[in-house]
Amino acid sequence: MFSKLLIANRGEIACRIIRTARRLGVATVAVYSDADRSALHVEMADEALYIGPSPARESYLNVEAILGAARKAGADAIHPGYGFLSENATFCASCAEQGVVFIGPPASAIEAMGSKSAAKTIMQQAGVPLVPGYHGEEQDTAHLKSAADDIGYPVLLKAVAGGGGKGMRAVDDERQFEAELAAAQREAANAFGDQAMLIEKYLQRPRHVEIQVFCDDAGNGVYLYERDCSIQRRHQKILEEAPAPGLDEDLRRRMGDTAVQAAKAIDYRGAGTVEFLLDRDGEFYFMEMNTRLQVEHPVTEMITGLDLVEWQLRVAAGEPLPLCQAELTLDGHAFEARIYAEDPLRDFLPATGTLSYLSTPTESRHVRIDSGVRQGDEISVYYDPMVAKLVVWDESRPRALQRLANALAQFRIGGLTTNIDFLYNLASSAAFHRAELDTGFIERHREEIFHQRADDPGSTIPLAALYLVLAQQRDATRAGAPGKDPWSPWSEANGWRLNEPHLHRYTLLIQGESREVSIEQQNRRKGRSYLVSYDGTTVRASGELQGDLLLADLEGHRLQATIAEYEGDYSLYTTGAAIQFSLASADLGEEDNTADPNSLCAPMTGTIVSLLVDENSAVARDDPLLVIEAMKMEHTIRAPADGRVVDFYYRAGELVDGGAHLLEFRADE
Repeated sequence: MFSKLLIANRGEIACRIIRTARRLGVATVAVYSDADRSALHVEMADEALYIGPSPARESYLNVEAILGAARKAGADAIHPGYGFLSENATFCASCAEQGVVFIGPPASAIEAMGSKSAAKTIMQQAGVPLVPGYHGEEQDTAHLKSAADDIGYPVLLKAVAGGGGKGMRAVDDERQFEAELAAAQREAANAFGDQAMLIEKYLQRPRHVEIQVFCDDAGNGVYLYERDCSIQRRHQKILEEAPAPGLDEDLRRRMGDTAVQAAKAIDYRGAGTVEFLLDRDGEFYFMEMNTRLQVEHPVTEMITGLDLVEWQLRVAAGEPLPLCQAELTLDGHAFEARIYAEDPLRDFLPATGTLSYLSTPTESRHVRIDSGVRQGDEISVYYDPMVAKLVVWDESRPRALQRLANALAQFRIGGLTTNIDFLYNLASSAAFHRAELDTGFIERHREEIFHQRADDPGSTIPLAALYLVLAQQRDATRAGAPGKDPWSPWSEANGWRLNEPHLHRYTLLIQGESREVSIEQQNRRKGRSYLVSYDGTTVRASGELQGDLLLADLEGHRLQATIAEYEGDYSLYTTGAAIQFSLASADLGEEDNTADPNSLCAPMTGTIVSLLVDENSAVARDDPLLVIEAMKMEHTIRAPADGRVVDFYYRAGELVDGGAHLLEFRADE
């Protein structure tokens, strides 16, 4: 086994690798950029070395900086995690040249699968079934369009060097082809430095099923069952499960054997994932092979009881596979929900900001949380906006699904927008319970999934009002001078009034709506209760605060709520409900600083990728004007109406802050 392991990655995967290495007695070395100086993975590792500025290309993608850190630390192995340099054949070869073991397959295997078109050629020769498509080297627009016309629409454009949904576009008809091709090429060039495309027939309602494979130096290979990754947005996985529901043992075995056959065709070693499209008729087709550990590997660990990172380290150290195929067993069912800082209601636009509040479910044999952040950390523009992976397990799919919904209801984040409510709605939907899975699931069930978990905030208004008055009394008591007579009415910091009702009035802003609330105290000693009035309703309430936990009694209904406060805003969480609220500010008659409606603003902090029209040019409503990229995702700014672009305020390559005016637009009268 290795003595010292450098992890050439960050965030939750770096933390996850460190935990296994520590259990095996292997010392760990973290690397970090400017943005990650105080990151959790830096704190967890035995050593940490600085490798450069915040942009990934200047730090985590800097081969020389990573290898220099390994030399300085005396590391004898490097684990690349996933993303960044994990599938970079040049980096793998450089590790070998430096005498450092790369925890992964040989460079030749990475190279073979690194090009999607070359990979398909290899798989075809190995007898692995392929989706009909074009995988050739000719890349001019006319040739690609002709190939798409021959295949028949709809087709799927995919970056040859791609992964993670980058450089991928579905094209429904020939009129869209050139615009979608240009967008896919631009995104591929930006993400991978290679804009080459392949084209595949776009299957109608397929499932995305992938097989976890493992091979060693002795030529042994096994499959560790499958994962269903059909639930995707922007062609990126967001909710995975293992095993895939509805697969009989014969189909599972055929897919597993085919995956091992694919791995052996390239003399594979270590952990890999062979991804298939599973059609409704039971036929499956090779998509690609990921020559690394996958983000969703924890669901496989939960149903097999294995540590895949430990297997990676042992195989890389020259040991044989710990188990053969006949010794592997499948136990229960597991789900993984990826919790992101993003806004599902704005096409999953990434969000940046501070994790002002973070409270997670209690971990157990049923619940696992993989995360690389803590309360108070920043979600920056430079990296993927994942906050955590919530993984649950139970003996059956229905029971595991119930655990998933319960755990999501207990996962509480304040300070930025997340997809937790979206995931809760998705996991609670009837179609998901029936396992009606395919890659278009989210769009097809949009109406059921895209709604706020707390549809009626009125039910939580008494809790919000009760918290505000109790917090006010708590803060006043803390501010009072010590040593006063506890029985004196003057020592009570509760706003007591002579011959007047003890009444508070609040204007709450809840989910964009203004709600008037009054709360009247009935007693002034311990055991006091309150009458909360709102929307023509009056509720008798009592309660106490224990830190950020509110223990409340509403008309005999006892409830617990967690409240997080940050920068004047509040998040209130109960089981199955979550609302954000704030106190309305007084109207001081200040000047309205609303942005100029003729200027369009950046929806997020990011980099201008390209300007798509010339200044002073006429455009039609919904015409694309510019592309901004942040956190591995592109967003296109479109014309709000027919009009003219007067001026761009930024140029390609420049960094812009979220909310910044991007251009001046003059609408036609």
